Amino acid sequence: MLGVIVLNFLLIRLAPGDPAVVIAGEMGGATEEMLASIREEYGLNKPVLTQLWIYVSGMARFDMGESFFFNLPVSQLIAQRIGPTILLVLSAQLLSIVIGVFLGVIAARNPRGPLSAFVSIFATIGYAVPVFWTGIILIILFASAFPIFPVEGMQSIRLRDAPLFTRVLDIAHHLVLPAFTLAIIYLAQYARLTRASMLDAMSADYIRTARAKGIGERKILFSHALRNALLPILTVAGLQFGNLISGALLVETVFNWPGMGRLAFDSILRRDYPTILGVLFFASLMVVIANILTDFSYRLADPRLKDET
Repeated sequence: MLGVIVLNFLLIRLAPGDPAVVIAGEMGGATEEMLASIREEYGLNKPVLTQLWIYVSGMARFDMGESFFFNLPVSQLIAQRIGPTILLVLSAQLLSIVIGVFLGVIAARNPRGPLSAFVSIFATIGYAVPVFWTGIILIILFASAFPIFPVEGMQSIRLRDAPLFTRVLDIAHHLVLPAFTLAIIYLAQYARLTRASMLDAMSADYIRTARAKGIGERKILFSHALRNALLPILTVAGLQFGNLISGALLVETVFNWPGMGRLAFDSILRRDYPTILGVLFFASLMVVIANILTDFSYRLADPRLKDET
């Protein structure tokens, strides 16, 4: 995480653009005196290495600084936005894994059948289509042509004072299109991976032994083959978590979802360095935690790993 903090800081400083010019523009003028005053106020006139030391020292005290644009502590801004992002990312991850694994298992039962061919075609198309294009198409279909789901936001303003259960249903209603938009590209990948892993598992000796013992096909499929085919799926799920977070930026922009991705987008446009760095830090932290949880999930999926050191 220290490496991430230092690298992000240096890359942001190398990017073109001057935050002082943006801040002065918001104030209605950009004279040299005003620019010099702004740079001094925010420490932008100091050498880059000095700014880096100040920033790293602040991070060691869990102080991410104050936003140039919002004039609020970055930690407060992220605390307001991290919940919606986690909800969106975890919902998309759950959707993609559950539906993708189910499609992969069904396709593996008859690898030469029409369903298997459909899964392969669907996976290829789903993986190739850009996530923002999928979001726009879903908006056209299910918010314009057939107005079933809301087109933007996380909840309806008129229901903010409603009972808790009503508000939960309203948030879930708003979540459908963004979560499915983010999930579809990974859903297709999990379907293909599950199909390939299941075909390998179904040809193993222990599957033939289970069939010889008279165990039912459904139990063989889900209790024996799928459990051994889960390890590569879990590995990809952990590695893809970072891509989900980066994809959330586009999805949150398309659907105006009030998460960290939208905050990052607004901060990039305004050259709000502290906020950008705070978002990148928490996104990296979420990826690290996801990979650690993936390692622990191996032990649940494969009991043989419990005895290994």
